[in-house]
Amino acid sequence: MNRTDTGLYQKPADYIREAFKDGKAFIPFITCGDPDLETTEKIVRSMAENGADLIELGIPFSDPTAEGPVIQDANLRALKGGVTTDKIFDMVKRLCKDLFTPMVFMTYANVIFSYGADKFIGTCAEIGISGLILPDLPFEEKEEFDDICQKYGVALISLIAPTSQNRIAMIAKQAQGFVYIVSSLGVTGVRSEINTDIPSLVKLIRKNTSLPCAVGFGISVPAQAAKMASISDGAIVGSAIIKLIAQYGREAAGPVGQYVRKMKEAVLTC
Repeated sequence: MNRTDTGLYQKPADYIREAFKDGKAFIPFITCGDPDLETTEKIVRSMAENGADLIELGIPFSDPTAEGPVIQDANLRALKGGVTTDKIFDMVKRLCKDLFTPMVFMTYANVIFSYGADKFIGTCAEIGISGLILPDLPFEEKEEFDDICQKYGVALISLIAPTSQNRIAMIAKQAQGFVYIVSSLGVTGVRSEINTDIPSLVKLIRKNTSLPCAVGFGISVPAQAAKMASISDGAIVGSAIIKLIAQYGREAAGPVGQYVRKMKEAVLTC
């Protein structure tokens, strides 16, 4: 039985509510297949056991334009290891048999186009994926996937960056699942400090949607996670986790789980 069979919610996107129902959320990201899918599966379970509220699963792509060198390298390692979209679907199907932490895919539009949008998004709904994050999809072009996502009940999650400016209200009004706030200009990666005026972004977002919003890009240590979660509804971390995976390889599930626990404890202090 997968999560869409339980009767708890009407559609896969509804599970995103679970991530925020008890307060501030911690949302980790990993690249599927780095260093292999067996390890990815162990890491996902470890993150869930240690307090992850929602998990972003990256589907590798050969030209990940939004990513910094850390996640770019993870994409290359995964692709060289032979990971495919179908293999990732099979892994998620196994996870969703007994893991009820909501999960979303983060990938690029060409991955979905090459697979076939209806088939890809329909499979997401079937196996229990709650949403899609497509960092290279302009807001003005989201209709290419939005109708299909609505058809299958999968959230097409919007990103709002400092450069969104006068489009912030419009993006927020049409948001689904949760709003992903990009903390700084440029690509993903660890930053020593975040100087963007996040409170002003959050204030404007909350005027235009009741959905939760979480901050990503640049967060790596508990103090940063706590600060961003105190301003918004949660913190998102990717590069710092990918660094741990690169360091520990197939033994990374334990260290990543410990890291997730520390970060979750930090956001709970808000």
